[in-house]
Amino acid sequence: MATQSNRRHLFISHHSKDDAEISKLTKLLSSKGYDVRNSSIRLNKDNQIRMEQKRVSEEAIRRVLRMKISWSSTVVVLIGKNTHSRPWVNWEIDKANEQGKRIVGVYVRGGTEADIPPSLEKYGSAIVAWNTDSIISAIDGSNSFQNPGGANRPATNSTTATNC
Repeated sequence: MATQSNRRHLFISHHSKDDAEISKLTKLLSSKGYDVRNSSIRLNKDNQIRMEQKRVSEEAIRRVLRMKISWSSTVVVLIGKNTHSRPWVNWEIDKANEQGKRIVGVYVRGGTEADIPPSLEKYGSAIVAWNTDSIISAIDGSNSFQNPGGANRPATNSTTATNC
């Protein structure tokens, strides 16, 4: 059973096509004894239809996202093949930066050909490969920047964020 010290409050920013990766990430971290509290938005089929039909205003979406990001101590960005082109992902990263959150990019498992979202390049605290120890170290404050295969690469910025 995970202890209070193993609890992590995360907002997991992602492309909606990568929803399944959120479950894989939380399962991966749980297998090492971490209790992941995820505040990100995952749409069920009915809500996805409402979004596609523009029945939810962008201001309502922004308000909910701001609240969910503010609740988290760290924003994790799942870096998949098309994440870099998603306007909401970049918006979420920008808001996390405004709120002083630690921002950690994680390449999805097997991801090797993924471009990094522009806002993550600008504000990222760490970018790591799909590896439990690397992910936890990045969430907890290690400024590690890696390529998808796990090899180190130069940092994208020189700022250091702190955990809440």
